Amino acid sequence: MSNVSVLGLGYIGLPTAAILAVRGHQVHGVDVSEHVVQTLSDGAIHIVEPGLDIVVSGAIKSGALTVSLDVAPADVFILAVPTPFLEDHKPDLSFVRSAAESIAPHIAKGNLVILESTSPVGATKQLSQWLGDLRPDLKFPHEFAEHCDVNVAHCPERVLPGKVLEELVENDRVVGGISESCTQAAISLYKTFVDGKCLATTAATAEMAKLTENAFRDVNIAFANELSILAEEQSVDVWELIELANHHPRVNVLQPGPGVGGHCIAVDPWFLVSGSPENARLIRQARHVNDQKPDYVIAKVEAALSSAPRPVVACLGLSFKANIDDLRESPAVDICMRLAKLSGVSVKAVEPHIEQLPATLSDHGNIELCDVAQAVAEADVVLLLVDHNQFADVPTSFDLSAKHIIDTRGLWRQRR
Repeated sequence: MSNVSVLGLGYIGLPTAAILAVRGHQVHGVDVSEHVVQTLSDGAIHIVEPGLDIVVSGAIKSGALTVSLDVAPADVFILAVPTPFLEDHKPDLSFVRSAAESIAPHIAKGNLVILESTSPVGATKQLSQWLGDLRPDLKFPHEFAEHCDVNVAHCPERVLPGKVLEELVENDRVVGGISESCTQAAISLYKTFVDGKCLATTAATAEMAKLTENAFRDVNIAFANELSILAEEQSVDVWELIELANHHPRVNVLQPGPGVGGHCIAVDPWFLVSGSPENARLIRQARHVNDQKPDYVIAKVEAALSSAPRPVVACLGLSFKANIDDLRESPAVDICMRLAKLSGVSVKAVEPHIEQLPATLSDHGNIELCDVAQAVAEADVVLLLVDHNQFADVPTSFDLSAKHIIDTRGLWRQRR
């Protein structure tokens, strides 16, 4: 398994490719973006992840990692492509299918294909069926099980942005093949770089395990977000409330925020709902609670603006969590965009991890990307949306006495 091809060089695919290259594999990374391929070819990276630039640069320079727009033959193909949902919250597997179509001409007997993208239950089997249709000269496990020519398995990523390189190696992995031989073939690969346990199961169980992990987080965040609204109605500091409640030995309430974002928690629970709409009632409701939290934040801003001398809002943070540049499904981006649509409102957006606004925001002429000093100076309402380290000292660095402060993360509770 010395030659590995990784399709999709994003927040998961690129670190995975880099770690594999460091651990002795010859890795070929493939991405559809010319910008990504060129950036990586130059030894730089296009995402923010601590330590990743050093690992990628070394792997590129040594020749252990190559990148291009084109797929090449390999022993192992790892698919780390997007799996979003459609407008009706149904899973969109079009990127997985496109990846299958791109690798199909290069697959040979004895190869291993691994789907790492978080997927609805049945997606790995669907991938095997697509490959079987494209390569009828080969036997795939959805039809031939242990007698297949090509092994197909699912091994979902389960890493925390900001600690990806560490957790790719240290975290346990759930590995599920369509057949037992598929599972073992995939485990053989992961054991070359994973120090944690490789937990063997079926493809369907591995798919549902990842969805379960993220739905669990989503439900618990929904509890915290709903609690924050109830606490404010009673003039109770929710941050103190949670801190006190968590002193109970069997209670661990999570922290509320302006909503839920990211490529996992804000998306994956819908895959469970779509599989059984009539029974996934709690999971569905948690999604609604978290999706509606931005409405509550915007209402608070509107109330503050009603007494402001000029309608300028400083939105501190755009990413979906602290200290990263990932804007996918970010409630902060949604809030910023919706505030800009309010009559007469100007928005000063501060996001220290990006150099330009995403298209969804730059299309609004009244949203300006600026530094925190300018944003706070010009704003009537200072809205903290992301608890980046760079924002921790804002209350002591700037005069906020004449500002309306809305802290959705509790970062400044101890500093006011």
